Amino acid sequence: MVRRRALWSCSLQLAVLPSAASWSGGNPQPFNSSYRRPAELPPWKGWSGTMEEEEKEEKGDETLQGRQQQQPGSSPEKVMDKNTDEEQPSTACNQYPKEAVKKRQNSDRGSGRNDSSRTFRKSFRLDYRLEEDVTKSKRGKDGRFVNPWPTWKSPTLSNILKWSLMEKDNSNVPRSKQELDKELPVLQPYFVQMPEEAGKTGAGMRVTWLGHATVMVEMDELVFLTDPVFSQRASPIQLLGPKRFRGPPCTVAQLPRIDAVLISHTHYDHLDYNTVASLNERFGSELRWFVPLGLLQWMQRCGCENVIELDWWEENCVPGHDAVTFVFTPSQHWCKRTVTDDNKVLWGSWSVLGPWNRFFFAGDTGYCFAFEQIGKRFGPFDLAAIPIGAYEPRWFMKYQHVDPEEAVRIHIDVQAKKSVAIHWGTFALANEYYLDPPVKLNEALERYGLKKDDFFLLRHGESRNLNTNDRFEN
Repeated sequence: MVRRRALWSCSLQLAVLPSAASWSGGNPQPFNSSYRRPAELPPWKGWSGTMEEEEKEEKGDETLQGRQQQQPGSSPEKVMDKNTDEEQPSTACNQYPKEAVKKRQNSDRGSGRNDSSRTFRKSFRLDYRLEEDVTKSKRGKDGRFVNPWPTWKSPTLSNILKWSLMEKDNSNVPRSKQELDKELPVLQPYFVQMPEEAGKTGAGMRVTWLGHATVMVEMDELVFLTDPVFSQRASPIQLLGPKRFRGPPCTVAQLPRIDAVLISHTHYDHLDYNTVASLNERFGSELRWFVPLGLLQWMQRCGCENVIELDWWEENCVPGHDAVTFVFTPSQHWCKRTVTDDNKVLWGSWSVLGPWNRFFFAGDTGYCFAFEQIGKRFGPFDLAAIPIGAYEPRWFMKYQHVDPEEAVRIHIDVQAKKSVAIHWGTFALANEYYLDPPVKLNEALERYGLKKDDFFLLRHGESRNLNTNDRFEN
């Protein structure tokens, strides 16, 4: 007898199965869509390898240049190596939110002409190493994005049917809430009782796991979320689809002030309409959304105004916090939400670079050499959030989801000082036993000669302060 989970999984996968055309190779072609890409930049011949900023008097159309920035007392490893050469396209940091939605005025980034230039007394420009050292996003002949990695293999209808109907489901998530509470307790986040503490990390940083791929990061005077999902199901409808077996530790209403949200791709367990609508209703245009190239119109339909969409290696910032750079970086995955939109939106990871801290969010990904490129360009990172779950069976999942050992390899590749495990213990999306990911992670850490604290686990709702190792928990 076919299991209910297998039937639903099969039908959902069929609905989002990428078409053969969308996975074709070929040279990038112009993409005739309604969202707007940033203008191409003239080539740069080298870089000095530092994060730069400059203070200027307020002038309407004044060009914002950069000068080297380093906070007093900061370590040299927080600043890029001066003796390397690299380049990378950039986007205007201080775009006016509504203009970012309406016009994508990235063509102004070279001249600094944008409406918000009057509101900033600081700006910055990242310098980059050799452009040929990194892999740019790629489109197929139909204009849809494709994975440029040799490690990628697209899912096929026969493989999806085989996985959904023939493979044994070993997740064995208990029905007993009491047992789940014992194995995977859900804690009330510290900020629910102490909202005044949110964002007060000084030169340190704090991370709170809110389940699956959602973390709240506090660093460099900013608070931001990754792939927020507060709904009960990862599905286009809340009556069917993968259901959380561990609920969210808090509601959107209980969150502290959030400055930004990072979206890695469009799958339902990472991009949830109800959560986006709730966050937008609460924070409005004060909340900046950083999203992959191609997602702007969808965000507009949700009512979001302050949206920045980026291609791989492009960057932007939160208005008023231009010392912290948000860079959209590569990963190996795919995007789809409807029958016809396969890979019209790019997927990726995020690198957040501040004057005191650096954070990397891997999103959803298979293992590829992109992470070495990211580590070489932006490492070391003070903290990385890396997925460890939804990896069985390997013959099917390895191209889109890393297993715990590959997660450790990403930790090493991006040069993370510490990593936190995500993408496990919330939804049963694959066939491994629901408690296996942390066990396999610790085994992999031992094989690589790393300590458990180097790549740590958090309980749902738990926080860790990376400056003092304090934890807020109830």
